Amino acid sequence: MSTVPAYAAPSATEPLTATTIERRAVGPRDVLIDIAYCGICHSDIHSVRGEWGPQPYPLVPGHEIAGTVAAIGPEVTKYAVGDRVGVGCVVGSCGQCANCRAGEEQYCLNGSILTYGSTDRDGTITQGGYSGRIVVTEDFVVRIPDALALDVAAPLLCAGATTYSPLRRWGAGPGKKVAVIGLGGLGHVAVRLAHAMGAEVTVLSQTLGKKADGERLGADHYHATSDPATFEELAGTFDLILNTVSGKLDLGAYLGLLRLDGVFVTLGASAEPTISFPTPAIAAGRRVYTYSLIAGIRETQEMLDFCAQHGIGAEIEVITPEQINTAYERVLSSDVRYRFVIDTATLRPASA
Repeated sequence: MSTVPAYAAPSATEPLTATTIERRAVGPRDVLIDIAYCGICHSDIHSVRGEWGPQPYPLVPGHEIAGTVAAIGPEVTKYAVGDRVGVGCVVGSCGQCANCRAGEEQYCLNGSILTYGSTDRDGTITQGGYSGRIVVTEDFVVRIPDALALDVAAPLLCAGATTYSPLRRWGAGPGKKVAVIGLGGLGHVAVRLAHAMGAEVTVLSQTLGKKADGERLGADHYHATSDPATFEELAGTFDLILNTVSGKLDLGAYLGLLRLDGVFVTLGASAEPTISFPTPAIAAGRRVYTYSLIAGIRETQEMLDFCAQHGIGAEIEVITPEQINTAYERVLSSDVRYRFVIDTATLRPASA
């Protein structure tokens, strides 16, 4: 065991505060990572504030982790000390079920172990990347290519994986029209990825306030959804729509933007237990509505290699740990372009 500085939420209603946590000793197949940067995902805020259900406080969030290998167990074969690595949303699964064997550990039939707030195999509660170090089994560590700086790579471990997976699953590429709802932490990465894949990309945002950014990131078109004419103009246009926003939408209106056999994908979890589907809008074009949750380890590595090849990183604002609570408020007011990343250097253990 080792003691590591961290920032934790004491409860659902208190700000995150400086603390220390215990990390397990490095086991035979474990990798000890010195965390260099950790992105702030909106799901961190939902989690620590108990908006997705009760949490095991104190809770250290963070699942967009980039750093370097500090030590390895004797049976580790994939990594060596000094390697540049990352950790995303999942740090364990059964490894035996059909979904795990297919490389879709995030859909483990026996329950995947999340990077924070989950019960680990040894009965302890997992704690995330708002800390100086983390110990992870090598099968849940990915390699960050040299072409990607660690700070811009950190958000890719969630935002990149979450958007890359459905783009690949539903065939984004040349000849396909892809719309991205929202140009935020996920949306700006989705635009870059879809553009690099060769799709014709449209951003659907409430206003035209970020139009210049959207076009710079690779959007071919940019439309304001506050204008009713947008839905008339774009009816029956898209092969694929990625919904990256958490607020409620008029699903009937958005589904009407899909072509025959078009697919509407909502990314991430929702606090809504049920959704009312506008049946006519689906039936009229044999359309598909689905969810997509992050990506498996294999696909996450594929995404990082793709991003390195095409020069894709997140657009970030680097902050110190002391600025986390302010950053949370700014995320909630959409005052970030487009991802906060915590410089965790001051959270490194004194012995590191």
